[in-house]
Amino acid sequence: MKKKSAFLIIAVLVFMAPNCYAAKALKKTVAVFEFKNDSGYSAIGNLGQDFSMQLSDALIQSGQFIVLTRKDLDVVMAEQDLAGSDRFAKSNTAKKGKLVPAQILIKGRITEFTEKKSGGGQGLRIKGFRLGANKSTAHLAVILQLVDSSTGEILDSRRVEGEASAGGLSLGYSGSFGINSSNFKKTPLGKAVQTAIDRGVDYISKKLKDMPWKGKVVLVKEGVVYVNSGKNSGLSSGDSLSVYREGEALVDPDTGIELGKETAKLGDIKINEVQEKFSKASVIGSANQEIQKGDLVLE
Repeated sequence: MKKKSAFLIIAVLVFMAPNCYAAKALKKTVAVFEFKNDSGYSAIGNLGQDFSMQLSDALIQSGQFIVLTRKDLDVVMAEQDLAGSDRFAKSNTAKKGKLVPAQILIKGRITEFTEKKSGGGQGLRIKGFRLGANKSTAHLAVILQLVDSSTGEILDSRRVEGEASAGGLSLGYSGSFGINSSNFKKTPLGKAVQTAIDRGVDYISKKLKDMPWKGKVVLVKEGVVYVNSGKNSGLSSGDSLSVYREGEALVDPDTGIELGKETAKLGDIKINEVQEKFSKASVIGSANQEIQKGDLVLE
């Protein structure tokens, strides 16, 4: 019996080992743009911006993504505007819509942002904050869009909602405030915002789970291939990746929309050294063509 039990344990471990390795997922880079406030709620002047900041932070805390900050995006947009001027050669500048170094752009709009109160009395009011015996119910609805950064195509769209209520002694707020404040987060509206963000992160995570990770070759020097991802993306020494070269863009003649690009596999590479934001790799065997800066790297 002991021998049979030992055999079963070994068999289970052998079976699980490749599955555990396959479970490794590299972090995809996403960019969160400022959300639009179409809810008609004006007490929070920067509602869309605050919501975007909270969503960005939640995506970072999930440990599944590299999230570009608004500062990163501002630099990108400034460079695009500069590229559109006559001061630089067109061949040396970034093209609009294709410079954002993210696989997916996250955009959206807040469509509903309401709070309903019932009960008697105004309660105690101090410096805009209200402590009362009213029952308060809050509701938030957001439309999330996942956009392909290279084509501008909307890959998917989802409505996510958040609800919260408070009875008995409840904390409310009147006047101008930001949803990132600690006091606001204690209110039903603040809790509704957090619920919507949690559901949004869950939706984004599940939708992007099966999307292949992408990287780029940034330099090839003395037989070493430098990749624009490292520890921050979850790459490890010994990982094997494939290198592809993108061909001419396929553009619909009627709409002008880019449909995609043909790609040709050049070969495989093995990661030998990993830094925080880049890695060094070597070619496995021989490549079909010489690997160059700008070539696509895929899982």
